[in-house]
Amino acid sequence: MVGAVRLLQSADTENLDQMDHLLSIESMYPQNIVKYIDHAVTLKTRRGNHEEFPLSGQIWALIFSKSSTRTRVSFEVGIRELGGSPLFLSSNDIQLGRGEPIKDTARVLGRMVHGAIIRTYAQSDVEEFSSFAGIPTINALTDDEHPCQILADLLTVREKLGGWDGKRFAFVGDGYSNMARSWCWAAKHLGFQLTIGSPSDYQPPSDFLGKIDAPNISVTSNPAEAVAGADVVNTDVWLSMGQEGQSEKEAQFKSYQVNSELLAEASEGHIVLHCLPAYRGKEISEDVLEKHSKTIFQQAENRLHVQKGIMARMAKHRVL
Repeated sequence: MVGAVRLLQSADTENLDQMDHLLSIESMYPQNIVKYIDHAVTLKTRRGNHEEFPLSGQIWALIFSKSSTRTRVSFEVGIRELGGSPLFLSSNDIQLGRGEPIKDTARVLGRMVHGAIIRTYAQSDVEEFSSFAGIPTINALTDDEHPCQILADLLTVREKLGGWDGKRFAFVGDGYSNMARSWCWAAKHLGFQLTIGSPSDYQPPSDFLGKIDAPNISVTSNPAEAVAGADVVNTDVWLSMGQEGQSEKEAQFKSYQVNSELLAEASEGHIVLHCLPAYRGKEISEDVLEKHSKTIFQQAENRLHVQKGIMARMAKHRVL
């Protein structure tokens, strides 16, 4: 897999500049995870009083095949606050929607914009784009991973609990969703305890767990066991984008709702995270969401600060 934060040479021989990409949590180095969060803390503190505008004069493309609220708004606001200009491109706006190869789109946009933020289905699409575009590329969500969300969540954990060292995390829901997979890689890199609570049909497969090879990650079909003693309880929608209407899948998650009864098993002082949008009465109860709303919406806000830090770090690599 293409590295998440590493130096990469473009396949375009006319643009062999080196730059960073953020493509996954999987291939990030632990120290870079911490650096991004540290930078986000600084930018959050200085919001409205920035002394530097690292994206000044730059245009960053947002290429979205999946609709979004938080991702689009946080990136567009972040680009503007860093001095740049966002260019939003849905699949209906560009030739990708009509079958143009990704590598061709990448080589065109790489000559016209300074960075790309991609929200799509296949992880391979983001990786291929980064290989051919010759510009910094950020994964804003794929079916495999949601790296920006995980970094924002870790920032939230630091703010609410002081950090993740020695903490127990639980993820309740689809154990092989992009969020669950990303949490597994974060646990692998940072060493905190993580338990996935999921129906047996939706647990991480053995080859995935074997690839991670982390004794601090466990899986159970018992949701109460998953959250027992947890300091951080995570959940997400049961049906990801594109899975709407899969009632047979949804039916298997009825006992995995994060509600007051389930949270009685968690540690005292636990926090609840949800990356939103939330479907009250399904993966999370109304009362639990409202009780933990301050944390959940702080988590949503932190997307802005984390992503600003990512783009600010990458901006120095490209001048057209």
